[in-house]
Amino acid sequence: MALAEMPVSGVLLEKGGYRARLAQGADDVMAARLLRARCFATGALDQDQFDAGCLHVLIECRSSGALVGCFRLMLLESGAELSQSYSFQYYELSRLASFPGRMLELGRFCIDPGVQDADVLRLAWGAVTSMVDRQGVALLFGCSSFAGTTPESYVEAFALLQHRHLAPPRQRPGIKAAEARSFSDLLRGRAEGQKPDLKQAQAQLPPLLRSYLAMGGWVSDHVVIDAALNTCHVFTGLEVTDIPATRKRLLRGVAEQH
Repeated sequence: MALAEMPVSGVLLEKGGYRARLAQGADDVMAARLLRARCFATGALDQDQFDAGCLHVLIECRSSGALVGCFRLMLLESGAELSQSYSFQYYELSRLASFPGRMLELGRFCIDPGVQDADVLRLAWGAVTSMVDRQGVALLFGCSSFAGTTPESYVEAFALLQHRHLAPPRQRPGIKAAEARSFSDLLRGRAEGQKPDLKQAQAQLPPLLRSYLAMGGWVSDHVVIDAALNTCHVFTGLEVTDIPATRKRLLRGVAEQH
């Protein structure tokens, strides 16, 4: 698919000590795969059939060129193309099939474990915002991963997601993967009406998912256990029209600093 208004240089934006740019060839994609392998700690190079159909975004240190983060993007014209996406393998997405607008799948989001600079995440969201605006995207989606394959470790996070952040019924993904656990099952045994511990829940949420939720994102009502990637994940969606105006201004402020 032809992508509109892509920068010839591949650089999407620069902020502080970092820059975000599109991968320019096989060496760049390999660098992203190697970082993904380190972050997911699977002991093998992380690559799959979806890499070829995606744009790969690299986040680098401007002074050294060191790769500190990466993610990949797949643009779909509408919900009718969801079967091409990575997420389609794991979630029953028939309720999103009639979505009329452009969609962007954000996947394999990784930040080097040795880098503890919040500017990396801000730059990543600025780069995503740039792509969303350039391509007229109406819905952003993907799989938000929790480390490890033991969802019981994140019960407060799942309690919060069930309490506040489930997808609207008209869009809610169904269970498809064999290794899936519903939030209701994971929370069985809690006292009726017991509210999530907000401090614990926030600590258990991955940074990417916290960002989605802060912008009005929603999730599936179940978690998928992905042993191959040593993660468990929830389907996450965000309609661009639901992002609060103040948050849009902040994101576009980052995206325009190039």
